[in-house]
Amino acid sequence: MSTSTGFNRRNFLRSAGLTAVAGAAGTAGIAAEMSTVHNSAASSFLKNGTFDFDTPYNRFGTQCYKWDDQVRKYGAKKFKIGMGVATMDFQAAPCIAEALSERCAHENWGYMITPDSFLEAIVDWNRDRHGYALDPGSIVISAGIYPAIIAALRTFVQPGGKVLLQTPAYSGFYYHIEHTRTQVNESEMRYRNGRYEIDWEDLESRMTPDTQAMIVCNPHNPTGNVWSEADLLRLGRMCLERKIVVLSDEVHCDLVRTGEKYVPFAGLPDKEVVDNSVSFKALSKTFSLAAMKNAYFFSTNAVYLERVKSNHRPDINALGIVANEAAYKGGTEYLEQLLPYLDENHAFVQSYIKKHIPMLEVTKAQGTYLSWLDVSKVIAACGAEKAARKNRQGGETMTVEDYMEKWFVEYAGVQLNPGTKYGRGGPGHMRMNLGTSRQTIRQAMDNIAEAVHKVS
Repeated sequence: MSTSTGFNRRNFLRSAGLTAVAGAAGTAGIAAEMSTVHNSAASSFLKNGTFDFDTPYNRFGTQCYKWDDQVRKYGAKKFKIGMGVATMDFQAAPCIAEALSERCAHENWGYMITPDSFLEAIVDWNRDRHGYALDPGSIVISAGIYPAIIAALRTFVQPGGKVLLQTPAYSGFYYHIEHTRTQVNESEMRYRNGRYEIDWEDLESRMTPDTQAMIVCNPHNPTGNVWSEADLLRLGRMCLERKIVVLSDEVHCDLVRTGEKYVPFAGLPDKEVVDNSVSFKALSKTFSLAAMKNAYFFSTNAVYLERVKSNHRPDINALGIVANEAAYKGGTEYLEQLLPYLDENHAFVQSYIKKHIPMLEVTKAQGTYLSWLDVSKVIAACGAEKAARKNRQGGETMTVEDYMEKWFVEYAGVQLNPGTKYGRGGPGHMRMNLGTSRQTIRQAMDNIAEAVHKVS
């Protein structure tokens, strides 16, 4: 029995009443590659012990937010390559599909319990990869980091209270804050020598009495910063002294570049600081398992943990448990091969921009598969401010960066995420996702270079 993990883009477009792909120069080759149907039984993804991350993997027609939603927004004639939403385009680790297939052979989906083996797998992963001894009794399974952080905000921050962020910050945090009827308190980081740094003076000034929690993102989305132990200790001590609870989102912790070191907040050598925190983790980024709706949170502070649990609904997804446990137990070799590939993707983009698109500037990411681009020179060259202002006068809500998202699709066929979604420090920037094949990245960069050169 064959199991299809991809869909034919031509059939997808035909069913939507669309014709052959045409448009931005240079996209025909990648579109042809993306039309391939992948079959897990016959796939050459794993050959002689090596995973093939370089062959573009088709996600069209799978209700994929990164690809299909952009077709709905912009149309297939304009949109060619999804480089925005933070999900990878690689075929999943084979151990995941095998475990899911085995579980699906048992055709009953009644109520289930969280197996001890799953908690043990989480503990083993943290110990083996990050040197952290996680207490299995402190682990709380969640349907995702979103509902977990929302539960924590409801626990520690009163309605109208403030939540401290280091900006530019992940756009989802703003949703959490709005959803819990709290207020954002932004401390903008400083950009120096190609990377971002904490503005300690500004951060301290924003630790006001009505600020009751701080979300720390490590590695940081969108800048790619991997915070040092010294930075985390200093930040943690400042929060402790001002009675601000640290909520540490570490969803990208497995995706750290060569030569960098991720430090779990819960592993800091200061018990008081650690006890003033709750940590949130998942494999959703590591193995592209976001749709499996599985994450966890924990704390060394039993009182904090019980308080958050009282505001949290612990939904359990059967296939999410199966897929994640399989990844924890059998995904190590896949990840060990993926990390250098992502590292090379970062290096390729940095080199390409320096050589071919000097109007762009890229932040030196230490972790994540995300790249933060300064597009301010392109904004000036293409008249984005005037165009956005005209659209606003016509009644459309649009920032300059929203206009640039449409501009890159219109003239390069490439969708990027607008920087204003990431708060202070976001204007003039776009976020680009490098969790895809290098062929796809090269095509996207070629398209962007051609579009930018026409206005430079």
